[in-house]
Amino acid sequence: MVQTQKIDINEQRNILSQVDLLRYNLVKKKKKKNHLGQFFTPAPIAEFMAQMFRISEASVHLLDAGAGIGSLSAAFVDYVCTQKHPPKKFTITAYEIDASLIPFLENTLNACRSKCEQLGIHFSYKVINEDFVKAATSALRQDLFSPHVEKYNYAILNPPYKKIQSSSEHRKLLRRLGIETSNLYTAFLAIIKKLLTNKGQLVAITPRSFCNGPYFKAFRNDFLEEMALKRIHIFESRKRAFSDDGVLQENIIFQAIKSKAKPSKIAISSHSSPEDPLFWRDVEYDQVIYPEDPDKFIHIITDETDHQIAEKMKHFQSTLEELGISVSTGRVVDFRANRFLKQVPNKKTVPLIYPMHFQQGFVEWPPKNSKKPHAIMSSEESQNLLVPSGTYVLVRRFSAKEEKRRIVAAIYDPERIKSETVGFENHLNYFHCNGKGLPASLAKGLAVFLNSMMVDAYFRLFNGHTQVNATDLRSLKYPSREKLESLGAKIKDRLPDGDALDDLIEQEVFDMANESGKPDPIKRKQKIEAALAILKSIGMPGAQQNERSALTLLALIDVKSETQWEDANNSLIGITPIMNFAADHYGKQYAPNTRETVRRQTVHQFLDAGIIRINPDAPDRPTNSPNTVYQIENSTLDLIRSYGGAKRISANIKGGELKVGCCDLLQVGEFFAGQEQLD
Repeated sequence: MVQTQKIDINEQRNILSQVDLLRYNLVKKKKKKNHLGQFFTPAPIAEFMAQMFRISEASVHLLDAGAGIGSLSAAFVDYVCTQKHPPKKFTITAYEIDASLIPFLENTLNACRSKCEQLGIHFSYKVINEDFVKAATSALRQDLFSPHVEKYNYAILNPPYKKIQSSSEHRKLLRRLGIETSNLYTAFLAIIKKLLTNKGQLVAITPRSFCNGPYFKAFRNDFLEEMALKRIHIFESRKRAFSDDGVLQENIIFQAIKSKAKPSKIAISSHSSPEDPLFWRDVEYDQVIYPEDPDKFIHIITDETDHQIAEKMKHFQSTLEELGISVSTGRVVDFRANRFLKQVPNKKTVPLIYPMHFQQGFVEWPPKNSKKPHAIMSSEESQNLLVPSGTYVLVRRFSAKEEKRRIVAAIYDPERIKSETVGFENHLNYFHCNGKGLPASLAKGLAVFLNSMMVDAYFRLFNGHTQVNATDLRSLKYPSREKLESLGAKIKDRLPDGDALDDLIEQEVFDMANESGKPDPIKRKQKIEAALAILKSIGMPGAQQNERSALTLLALIDVKSETQWEDANNSLIGITPIMNFAADHYGKQYAPNTRETVRRQTVHQFLDAGIIRINPDAPDRPTNSPNTVYQIENSTLDLIRSYGGAKRISANIKGGELKVGCCDLLQVGEFFAGQEQLD
């Protein structure tokens, strides 16, 4: 059992840091948070959220719904107390359904009161140990028995993430208020919208999933009618925001104001975690939420490269329906169809296709070594699980957490796999024409298009989870049938790899046109991916295998999107020019205050690894000088110039042929592994 311990405000000026120690212990010991949909907010996230608010009123009434142990309230109080002109009156209303957390929440809010009173702020709070949805919907219902509805000018929120069943009491209560939504987190947002005063501010951390798709259409239309988005922040890694809890959803933090008038621009920022440098971009409101879009999709585009990709995808206007193509989810749910499945094919079975059968863009069956059954009985009873043999395009429904590609497609070719019917397992989507196969050239062109970096990058802009559902694939726009067939005619017995596939798309679909005159966004992404592969191959640790480090490496060797690897050079460059290089040539605009993060978390590690030198032009120059410069080490540069691709680099390192500075590249990874053990 975790014991409550009074927070001594005289001993600890920052309330949040002590609350976070408690959060960490509770995360390790508490087992029922997922049952309630709870995920406690880490201190860096809570602090980041609090700093999004603009405090101007003399009286603050904060709503913290699903307050947990009070991390968000503590962060808000810490932030308010740093203001030059803090409010005179401060009230917090905190809802928390879990009775076991109430003593911790009370402790936190008492510490908040002590801190405010020290600054002469009149502080009060109210803790409500009730189900927020039930309590708030009861208060909001306009009938004779309703109590007075309390309003708030600020709301901070980390709501529970949990589906609401259509027949549940929650769903019925929400419908009485005209709220139609399928998840608790959007229910909380919809209710809070009704509880905010005019111009009231909301900051929330939620899954990104509400930003697109048909399931949240009603919620988006209702919420965005009265709320104006001011800022959106996205975490580039799904693992980082709630790393202690293992949350796999991609999360966003957003600030919104209750107002029908919309701002001209929205600030969009991103980073992997609160410790990483911030990318920042001001975007026209109409580019985030298209005025003519009835679905009110929220387009979160964090940099110029992604903006170019979104613009490029506008060239495609064909829907699947217009192409005469349908997409469905595989019919075979293996654990439900277990009685039909066979480990070894026989005369009474037909192929059962899983994602593991994907090989170089085609389905290879049967597999050489498989623990799964890869055949299914063909009988009258199992016919509804099978489809007639034909050429199909298959797409994996699930990707690993940080996998390189979200969309992976392969062709089921009936010339390679002889069978009258076939079963597609439920982890696959399949493209078909009225339940039958597609023309071969159309299928091949479609597979090439889906496997392109452009489609994958575009899909990631609007999809906040690891699934690729049939609904998502229907929402995409595609090239014309003529273009797809022309593309497919170029494909023989295997799909092109990587860059070659993207080049083929450029040639056949876009006719090599670059209407903007700007660097090709796909080539930008290809260079960043190659730089990441190089960092991995030379043994840099995971903390430096990220976009920040890839951009730093590209700046150090002066490689732009169109530059050939053999033209890399080792000119001298400082931290600010590195950041400018990322903005000018890769569309990644760092926030100005992130300079030290780049230096400490990337450049310093490059120095330790021996792949760069500091001040080679003036060894006596102090390292903290504003004129400090860095240079890629000569043998590292030779390695990149000579081999230009991670596979060949890796092969040469393993062959023991190359050394960097005074450090063998094989030892770089060992060095950092040792450091991690010491830490």
